[in-house]
Parts: sequence; structure tokens; C-alpha cells
Amino acid sequence: MRPLRSARPAHPVPIRIMHWIGVYAIGCMMFSGWEIYDASPSLPFLFPQWTGLGGWLGGALAWHLSAMWLLFADGLAYLAYGIATGHFRRDLAPPHPREVGRDLGAALRFALPHRIGHYNAVQRLLYAGIIIVITFAVATGLAIWKPVQFGWLTGLFGGYPIARGIHLAMMGLIATFVVIHVTLVAFYPRTLVSMIANTSADPETTP
Repeated sequence: MRPLRSARPAHPVPIRIMHWIGVYAIGCMMFSGWEIYDASPSLPFLFPQWTGLGGWLGGALAWHLSAMWLLFADGLAYLAYGIATGHFRRDLAPPHPREVGRDLGAALRFALPHRIGHYNAVQRLLYAGIIIVITFAVATGLAIWKPVQFGWLTGLFGGYPIARGIHLAMMGLIATFVVIHVTLVAFYPRTLVSMIANTSADPETTP
């Protein structure tokens, strides 16, 4: 593989700003969501009280809804930016199954190289998946927040109890993604630096 020179940033400023806004909003929604869940648990467990945000049900709802609109606005801005700049087409194009199998196999052997500013097939698959999961989380959240006003949406998910179960499952998937993401960042701390400071992308390579 022969490296080529690269002068483009690993992550443009708008991407970095929207990333951290999303981190803040998702964090607020998860911790306040646990407080809301504990007020009326649907499964035989509770989240530890110290992990909740809001202090009580009303406070948790206020945090949850405020963060939801922040995440909604951030998501719309990211969607508009991704389409207008070609970010989706250039960086997050759906990978071919063969690419996923190749990169996943290399990752399991701890042999998958990581280049700052480039997305391998497993990353593209995970990022596309988490965008879909967050979309479902917001949609089911609206369905259980206003089951009368958004009755059509609640019905689309099969009713209030099922919509709430899907919402909880989406939260679990988001939490799993966060754990995987943070673990990978721990292995490659340069990725954290590139998401904070202006860092050049690693060079392209050619066969």
C-alpha cells in the first residue's frame, strides 16, 4: 500500500460541534430516561438512583424532553450537512457485505488498521445503524409522550406498551453502542484528539 498526501481535516468543525452536542443530548436523555423508567418500571429491575438525572419524575421529564428537542435539532442539522457536503456519500456509503466480512474478521483478529478521518466498513455499518436506532428512539419517545396527539404514531408501533418496550430496547442498543465506541476510543486515543482539535486526516493509500 502506498500512502498519498492528505491535507483535509479528519473531522470538519461542523461535524465536531454536532458530535459533541449529540453526546450531551444523548447523555441527558439516557440518565433522565432511567429516572423516568424507575418511576414506573416495566421490567423486574431498577436503575441505581445515583444514575438518574432530574431528581424526581417531573424533573427527569423536563430534562428528557429538553434534550430530545436538542437532539432532534442536532440530527436535522447533521442530516442537512451530510447531504449538502457529500459527507454521507463520501464517508458513510453503505458497505458491501464482502467489505464488512473482511473488516470484521480483521477486527476480531485485532488486525484492522485504523486511519484517522477514514471509516472502515464496520464503522460505516455501525454508524448507519445507530442513526436508525436513534430515529426509532425519538419516534417511539414521541409515541409514548403524547399517545393521544400522536395516536397514529403510537398505533403504528402497535400501541403504548409495545412502543414503550421498543423505546427501552433502543435505549439499550444506544448504551451498547456507547460502550463499544468508548472502548474503541480507548484503544485509539488519537480519535478523541481528532474529534476535539483540528487534525489532518491520515493519507489515502493505494494498492
